[in-house]
Amino acid sequence: MKPYSKIPIQDCGEPLVPIALETICLEDPAPYVLLGADYQGKSPYCLRTGVLTALAQAQDNLSQCQPGWKIKIFDAYRPIAVQQFMVDYTFGQILERDKLTLEQLSEVQRQQVLEEVYQIWAIPSHDPATPPPHSTGAALDITLIDESGQAVAMGGEIDELSPRSQPNFYQQATDQEAQIYHHHRCLLNDLMESVGFLRHPGEWWHFSLGDQLWAWQYNQRNAITF
Repeated sequence: MKPYSKIPIQDCGEPLVPIALETICLEDPAPYVLLGADYQGKSPYCLRTGVLTALAQAQDNLSQCQPGWKIKIFDAYRPIAVQQFMVDYTFGQILERDKLTLEQLSEVQRQQVLEEVYQIWAIPSHDPATPPPHSTGAALDITLIDESGQAVAMGGEIDELSPRSQPNFYQQATDQEAQIYHHHRCLLNDLMESVGFLRHPGEWWHFSLGDQLWAWQYNQRNAITF
């Protein structure tokens, strides 16, 4: 169980609405649709209204400090069925990488693979008390693009199963290129935190506002206990 799963939930009542902002870019086509995920007619590019308002403010702030730059959304709303699909997909990726088959796996090996999967994927729980963050409409995966429409170098790919996914992976690096990666990650984080979002502790690209993970991090920062 994730440490944030014990945070009690109170639905804010805000509806999911499309991310229809001209200043925000969307990954097109949606990455998980390309992999075969079935959203059952729902769009991955939806957020709660309050989250969308904060996102719009983040983009306004970005435009002021980096004219022409835009936030690009890789993924936002994710039905639990899509969460399960990506857990299964990543499980299969790891088996292929390690030249293993499902039939060969011992229970210990299976648990080891699952631990790696759950480093970047929340458990696809159907329990309303422990929803995956992306299934709440309060979480999104993002990066930045510059004034020429090119992706800003972050030193790693979204959803990458690698230590490079850690937000501060390049913090102690001494070479100039790695320092640029760290600077860009800090810029993204500062931008989002300025309007209330908090970043996933283990993913440079994942931000949320108002879900259990956000509340857990907020409480940790402010020494709030239940």
